[in-house]
Amino acid sequence: MNKISRNMVLCVSLLALVSLALATGCRSTGQASMERNVNGKKGILVVSFGTSFPETRKVTIEACEERIAEAFPDYEVRRAFTSHIIIKILKEEGLAIDRPGEALQKMHDDGFSEVIVQPLHVMAGEEFHEKILKNVARFEGAFETLEVGRPLLIYAEDYDETIEAVESQLPSMGRGEAVVFMGHGTHHPANATYSMLQLKLTAAGLPVYVGTVEGFPTLDEILPALKAASVRKVTLMPFMIVAGDHASNDMAGDEEGSWKSILSKEGFDVEIYLHGLGENQAIQDIYVQHVRDAMEGHEHGGGHGH
Repeated sequence: MNKISRNMVLCVSLLALVSLALATGCRSTGQASMERNVNGKKGILVVSFGTSFPETRKVTIEACEERIAEAFPDYEVRRAFTSHIIIKILKEEGLAIDRPGEALQKMHDDGFSEVIVQPLHVMAGEEFHEKILKNVARFEGAFETLEVGRPLLIYAEDYDETIEAVESQLPSMGRGEAVVFMGHGTHHPANATYSMLQLKLTAAGLPVYVGTVEGFPTLDEILPALKAASVRKVTLMPFMIVAGDHASNDMAGDEEGSWKSILSKEGFDVEIYLHGLGENQAIQDIYVQHVRDAMEGHEHGGGHGH
């Protein structure tokens, strides 16, 4: 089996795994003694990894939250972060952000009976499973309705919609020009998301290459493909909701090990697009649709209704 075939098998296996997780992730014994809220307030808990950069947070995470709030005026929108490190940094700066479990407990205490949990994560990786689904499972039976929306990329159509959304931010590219996305990457099986994204981009005929900082493929592993395609000019873009530390330093920094420096040393003309996906209104609209799917109980909305 060649590398592409193995990646496709991984993608299919991942989709099956995530579908099972979305369908069953909240169905646990939970906290049986917690009183069930009924006929109460309606809320949406928007959960992101988080960022400690206030200006970046405003144009990405807050922009997504505001878009969701505008789309669903009957729902109160609240926030939670999954990064304990970022929460700690912000607390030291005087800004308190809840973890998902803390936010759900407060919503229960405040009388919410319908809660939609919408992650702003790109994929259903470790953060989604360990810090969102497991916390939601603790509140089984505590709300009249508790739904989990899906991250950006789960089902095949999510990839198509996301690619259509990011096309608006791609530069006009001629012969010998390409875009290189920097994804975060993970050791979780969800890293196969990047392989499926690459297959979808290639099928769409777009000269876009996907690399990761902490997963597969690395920049070193996509360099041969760039050279084989006779690419001379590269535009670097973060494939992350927030253009934070990785984008500013690992991608666009002047240090010797940054992607910008490595590509320049390899003879490429390098341009930088330093904006997170969260700034893209079409991406924001995808998250709005994922919230709507969860509310309507569509198969792709999570299936956590009670």
